[in-house]
Amino acid sequence: MTINIPAHVGMAVEEVDTPCLLVDLDALERNIDRMASFVKENNLRLRVHAKTHKSPDIANYQIAKGAVGVCCQKVSEAEAMVRGGVRDVFVSNEVVNPRMIDRLAALSKQARVLVCVDDIDNIDDLDKAAQRYNTTLEVLVEADVGAGRCGVQPGEPVLPLARKVSKAKGLKFSGLQAYQGKAQHVHDFNERKAKIDDAANSVRETVEMLKKEGLDCDIIGGAGTGTYRFEGTSGVYNELQCGSYVFMDADYQRIKMEDGRHIDEFENSLFLYTTVMSKTKVEKAICDAGLKAQSVDSGPAVVYQRQDIEYIGASDEHGVISDPQNHLKLGEKLRLVPGHCDPTVNIHDWYVGYRGDRVEAIWPVAARGMCL
Repeated sequence: MTINIPAHVGMAVEEVDTPCLLVDLDALERNIDRMASFVKENNLRLRVHAKTHKSPDIANYQIAKGAVGVCCQKVSEAEAMVRGGVRDVFVSNEVVNPRMIDRLAALSKQARVLVCVDDIDNIDDLDKAAQRYNTTLEVLVEADVGAGRCGVQPGEPVLPLARKVSKAKGLKFSGLQAYQGKAQHVHDFNERKAKIDDAANSVRETVEMLKKEGLDCDIIGGAGTGTYRFEGTSGVYNELQCGSYVFMDADYQRIKMEDGRHIDEFENSLFLYTTVMSKTKVEKAICDAGLKAQSVDSGPAVVYQRQDIEYIGASDEHGVISDPQNHLKLGEKLRLVPGHCDPTVNIHDWYVGYRGDRVEAIWPVAARGMCL
């Protein structure tokens, strides 16, 4: 049986099979160090979002650099992290399927496990499962601070949920989940900041209400790569949940900073490596990275550090690259920056980590396809 591994340690990057995911290890490490420094300087905790990389190898490196644990969006994703050695996982999502709740409770026998709630009856189901497994699940009440997805409204609606969690035998009330997901990719600085200011104000009021009830929030969590500086300096949030900063992608790099420049504090470390497979047209080339190798929900990939060519379209197995000056050659390899890193990662089995011109690491995308 052939194992679909695109490279081996020690080979030249130019020899790596395509299409595949390349990770520039130097850039990855610098990104991790920069976020770790910000968190330390602002006396915060960092709970990195594993839905970006789906890799215990990367998660454990982030933890070694100071992160307290990981966020996951699915129980199966959390299980993959724990199997890979992570011992503090937060399913920053609601879990209502009885079988999934049982799996969550079982997982808490191996690691610290936290989960979100936004429904009174769901609290009963989580409590019963925790008691069946003779364990404790930590619970955060989720407040909808602008994303318009899960969560109750901040303020008074949070209180009955927090009260019930605090009284449950198998549960521990650990705080408030307040992630403003819609703000992450707002390109304009002032508009993005205004959304987080609104969120932070509502979170502050909610935390004060909880304190009056004798309910302290160990965790006040949220924030992403696009807004972490706002939450991190708000004086409200104490735990950041950034994910994409480790890799960056084309859409995140369209976000503007206060001075109007595009965000540049984190580097591209993730690339979709591709090969020119056809060059029968003077003005364009066809590469082997099409729709089955990437997500284009946030726009097409961008050719890294090339101004003379442009990735302009894709079908299932082919990518179209505009080459007006006829620079590309058959067999030439290119690094593409995905439009959206998270779903692009979920298509692949392996990361090929390189330093300089040599492959240094091969990591499985261990939580690929973990959607249960």
